[in-house]
Amino acid sequence: MEVSGKIIQKLPLQQGESKASGKPWALQAYVLETQEQFPRKVHFEVFGEQRIKDNPCEIDDLVTVSFDIESREFNGRWYTSIRAWKIQQGIADPAAQPVAAPVAQGAPAPAPAAQPMPQMAANVETFDPAAGESTDDLPF
Repeated sequence: MEVSGKIIQKLPLQQGESKASGKPWALQAYVLETQEQFPRKVHFEVFGEQRIKDNPCEIDDLVTVSFDIESREFNGRWYTSIRAWKIQQGIADPAAQPVAAPVAQGAPAPAPAAQPMPQMAANVETFDPAAGESTDDLPF
């Protein structure tokens, strides 16, 4: 899955050592804000020293994040994590970027084609006051 937006927060790097294997680990977390009409904030993590080095990003960077979502249960509660495996600089979502067609130099810009307005179907029910009932089949 992918999400695009601007990095608005870089959380402190977390490091430790695995209890099971004794190997060191590192986790870098970020908060991304989407660039939509109603922006959403997404907290995601990059796990592993090499992956953190391969995918650097800073606050105000516009990025596209490829990630996996995983949920797990602990003591009857569910926790969900978004683990990024690739962070690409720039927004790769074509819907988020305006695309302009090239215009030949000196040529006037083409006018947008006029499109007919769609006609709305009238949902009209008839009512016969003499009979006291309508002709639709709704139960109310």
